[in-house]
Amino acid sequence: MREFFDIVVVGAGPAGVAAAVTAAEAGQRAALVDDNPAPGGQIWRSGAHLPRAGLHWLARLQRSSARRLNGWRVFDSPQPDLLCAEPCQFVPSAHNGSASTAQVTRAELRFNRLILATGARERFLPFPGWTLPNVMGAGALDALVRSGLPIAQKRVVVAGTGPLLLAVAAHLARRGARIVAVCEQASFSQIARFAARLVFEPAKLAQGASYALAMRSAHVHTGCWPIAAHGPDRLHSVTLRKGDDLWDVDCDYLACGFHLVPNTELPALLGCSIAGGHVATNELLETSIPGVYCAGEPTGIGGVELALLEGEIAALAASGQVARARKLARHRRRKLAFVRALDHACTLDPRLRTLPADETLVCRCEDVPYSALCARSNWREAKLHTRCGMGPCQGRICGTAAEFLFGWNSGSVRPPIFPALVSSLVSSGASPETLAAAIPLAHHSPAQNSKENR
Repeated sequence: MREFFDIVVVGAGPAGVAAAVTAAEAGQRAALVDDNPAPGGQIWRSGAHLPRAGLHWLARLQRSSARRLNGWRVFDSPQPDLLCAEPCQFVPSAHNGSASTAQVTRAELRFNRLILATGARERFLPFPGWTLPNVMGAGALDALVRSGLPIAQKRVVVAGTGPLLLAVAAHLARRGARIVAVCEQASFSQIARFAARLVFEPAKLAQGASYALAMRSAHVHTGCWPIAAHGPDRLHSVTLRKGDDLWDVDCDYLACGFHLVPNTELPALLGCSIAGGHVATNELLETSIPGVYCAGEPTGIGGVELALLEGEIAALAASGQVARARKLARHRRRKLAFVRALDHACTLDPRLRTLPADETLVCRCEDVPYSALCARSNWREAKLHTRCGMGPCQGRICGTAAEFLFGWNSGSVRPPIFPALVSSLVSSGASPETLAAAIPLAHHSPAQNSKENR
């Protein structure tokens, strides 16, 4: 499949949906590309009870002329105005403007302008037992429950840092889970300062109050985190630490995530400037690459309202409606204070670097223990000697952990940014070096590939 668009939007979370709708309503030939079977991203996951804003924007997308390529994953950009995408394993049906993956196995999308709304993922930190079944990301457990996993009367510990913890705990409690503990690694003073900032964010303050009401029977701890998960074949208890106090909690699930990490792999591959872990943009959200814009979590973790606003700004600017974009940009500047406050509140405690034991796996794809990485001096050396970061997740899990544990910079990004068929790489004109790097990924066994989802 080869098509040309005025504007291509990558990522169909709130920012991407708002960008695609705004671009299409501005008369642009727009495409929205996402690897999920339906638009909405992780926050507006299909089948979930959607908030009013989600229903509004998804309805506008449905009515718009934007071409929706659901179930397609961008893996390379061999030329400045070209993206190469490949269908995911599921095959969505073609309806209402969606592109089906049943007829084609590769897409070449050419564009005049590009909007990157690639979202974020959870940060995981390794500790003894973190690979046990039923130890999973907070967002991952939430997604499974929304997809039908029974959680009623299950004992759940929610731990890590960030507002996602409260949102997940509240949702699980409403589904009948027994939230036995919520453990926020940030100190009480950090949380108190952030809570005071919410006075200027009445919508978020009301949301926080609803979370507190939903999990009013749960024990909430600050300055607290898990140091080990226990079980012979699956989780049955967690050891928690708060200061010098240690205690065990029996549980069926541990939902653990240490805030969010922006997905900057595609922006980095395109050559966009990355600063402080985020994509650098101007006030109209144009990156350092002319004609390439970025919106949502890759520019800074700020929540749904900011993501929607940024999607509109980027699309208006990309459509040439600069005056309207600048007007919205003034509203965005006022919201950026919340982003800075949230980053400060979620600063990781340095003591978390002592969590892994020598035998604790850091790279789950390649079974690389912490002790093997301690002998290395940087990320490149670790990859060369241990294959850390060279498995199916391509360092998305272990790379961010190693960055915190050792202060390593993962360096440059090479295609494919996701595992892809060798035939797709050959068709995209990939270099011999890229093909050589990709072939080991193609030869991973299903068992190895499944490790990413443990």
